[in-house]
Amino acid sequence: MIKKIFVTIFLIIFVSVNAYSAGSSDGGSGDSKSNYDKAISLVKAAKKHEKNGKIKKANKSYKKAQKLLLKSNSEKPNKANTLNYLGFTTRKLGDYENGEKYYLQGLAINPNHNGINEYLGELYVATNRIDLAKERLQVLESCNCKEFDELKAVIDGTKKSKY
Repeated sequence: MIKKIFVTIFLIIFVSVNAYSAGSSDGGSGDSKSNYDKAISLVKAAKKHEKNGKIKKANKSYKKAQKLLLKSNSEKPNKANTLNYLGFTTRKLGDYENGEKYYLQGLAINPNHNGINEYLGELYVATNRIDLAKERLQVLESCNCKEFDELKAVIDGTKKSKY
């Protein structure tokens, strides 16, 4: 009986340790950030570059982020946040058609996603579809969030879309 308990405890510890080490390693590189997390860091860097007028650097970061987001989306499909940033990076790289597709896929999963509604609205303004942008604004109307204010300013023309 004691032997069975000892073996059971040993197996539990062994399985736990192996499960932990398998889940905490990213190919032995020591960097356990997901592709999604790495992409978000690149998007933030790209926004800073863009704000400082360094468009080539911004585009380089957007391209790297987009590649990581595509990997993340293939590993864990149908995540609204991933689709939001895929739409964002794709749009920032000038591909409005595919950017819109990613946003719409994200809205199919989460119709009230603040980020997607704002960014899709900005895409609609950029492609001269103001009525569709106003529809996105209506979705954000009761959110009491910065996304509503930012999209409203872009639609009203008081703020150029920084995204």
